[in-house]
Amino acid sequence: MKKTILATSLAIGLIGLSGTAVAAGDWADKYLTTVKTQGQIGIVKVNPYDFAPLTAIIDLNGFEISNVEVRVEPKAGGVPIEYPVDDVAVTTHNGIPIFGLYADYQNTVSVKYIKNGQKVSEKYKINTGPLKRLLFDGQTRTFPEVKPVKVAHEFKDRLYMVNHLGADDKTEGWDNYPVVFVADTTGEVRWFMDWDKVYDQETTKGIAMGFHLADNGELYWGQDHYYARYDMLGRKVFKREMPRGFTGFSHAMLEMPNGHYLLRVAKEKYLREDGKRIDTVRDHVIEVDQTGNVVHVWDFNKIFNNMRDDLLVGLDSGAVCLNVDENHAGETMDIEPDAPFGDLPGVAAGRNWAHINSIEYDAKDDSVIVSMRHQGTAKVGRDGDVKWILAANKGWGELSDKVLTPVDSKGNKLDCDENGRCNDTDFDFPWTQHTSWLTSRGTLVSFDNGDGRYFEQPAMPTMKYSRGVEYKINEDKMTVEQTFEYGKERGYEWYSAITSNIEWREKSETFFMYSAAAGLFTGEPGKHFINEVTEDGKVKVELTINSMAKTEPSYRALIVEPQKLFSK
Repeated sequence: MKKTILATSLAIGLIGLSGTAVAAGDWADKYLTTVKTQGQIGIVKVNPYDFAPLTAIIDLNGFEISNVEVRVEPKAGGVPIEYPVDDVAVTTHNGIPIFGLYADYQNTVSVKYIKNGQKVSEKYKINTGPLKRLLFDGQTRTFPEVKPVKVAHEFKDRLYMVNHLGADDKTEGWDNYPVVFVADTTGEVRWFMDWDKVYDQETTKGIAMGFHLADNGELYWGQDHYYARYDMLGRKVFKREMPRGFTGFSHAMLEMPNGHYLLRVAKEKYLREDGKRIDTVRDHVIEVDQTGNVVHVWDFNKIFNNMRDDLLVGLDSGAVCLNVDENHAGETMDIEPDAPFGDLPGVAAGRNWAHINSIEYDAKDDSVIVSMRHQGTAKVGRDGDVKWILAANKGWGELSDKVLTPVDSKGNKLDCDENGRCNDTDFDFPWTQHTSWLTSRGTLVSFDNGDGRYFEQPAMPTMKYSRGVEYKINEDKMTVEQTFEYGKERGYEWYSAITSNIEWREKSETFFMYSAAAGLFTGEPGKHFINEVTEDGKVKVELTINSMAKTEPSYRALIVEPQKLFSK
């Protein structure tokens, strides 16, 4: 309290009779060098970049330190967060970066470092404020409730970032606050992004999506008309407007090995063959370089000029991506050839015919792999040539020879009909899939949402199921083998009509999955599932992400490794 009074008194002393502040540099220098600090260096600044309220910096205060190690001490029964900090991070932040504090709590943080050749070990007390809240439907809400169901001992230190899609009473459709937070395996929130720092309701539309952690620990994503990169303390690397002529970013952003980015966008004033100019819907991928120049464009209207409607007519009209309508759940889509342009299913440029929801880059042949929710997963070269298609071989016309042939583990062709049903096998295609990504072992994983399976709706909605699935693709023989699946046995409880993701984790040898829209049509707030599962189907982790309102899904989740955030 005395320090607060001192600081306030000094600040007031800097205000002249006119009510304007005078130069504060001398005062700031004096304050930093004379105020009593907790440790041997400087003061603690919570939320140093006004972006991530559960972070802090212990200021260097002019000293030089090295070999920094940080440990955020756990609550009773909780999870510690430990990580090294290299000299680059210390210099960049002019202090020790602190990540993973508890909210509304006096945290204890242990730090070790070398100063003047001597090893220093000390503890800091760091107070934080409560979680940020939204007002919605008469509720005062924070983030979804995270509940641990099962956590194997070796996974207790896991941290999961959740890209949630919590709407509020001022927004609708494709316009949401970015509710992004990190939870530990006890369900405690240990980081969150202050959405007001990147979202202006008057100018920012769409949904913040496509979150990834780069190899150097920085976070990048996009939202409608901008794409951005920040570090986890909130230091802005960049926040850029979409290149002129492109708009409607959603779903996918990916850093390439050369430092460029792939962005899933739409095209403004697109000129159709019939002479009409329209704004397209989720059907372009662009490559931008480090300074934002557009160096390549994939126009999927031209690449897939044979737009099949076979899957579109079998979709559940109650959930087409984030356009959720409980009143039409279980009904199939009505695809009219003269339907209006816009975010509506249909087979023409200017309608939601492709719905690209993920991008992967294959460096071995400079190609992109796109998950098209309403068509299938496809690999396309830089020249626009379709290399292969992972989907049931129905309605593809001149591209039918690009469709992969399902085989068993011995390479024998499976007995599959044109609707995708394969006899005497567990093999199945991914339907309305998300996140078709490559793995470190050369396979492809995809979250098979399962809507429109076999181009139809089942007799009862509760017969639906989703899967996390892995495929081995032989590009020379144009075959595909299914090597893993999980979720079918969970049935409707685990079913996510939309969103969700899967990835292979090499170090732990697990498939990490987020069934991010489970429970969407139960009439109750959704209960979504984070799982880590071994190749033989053993569940190592299960957390439920419990929404605060009905028809409120999440989008994706990812694993945060503190050891990589501040040490290159």
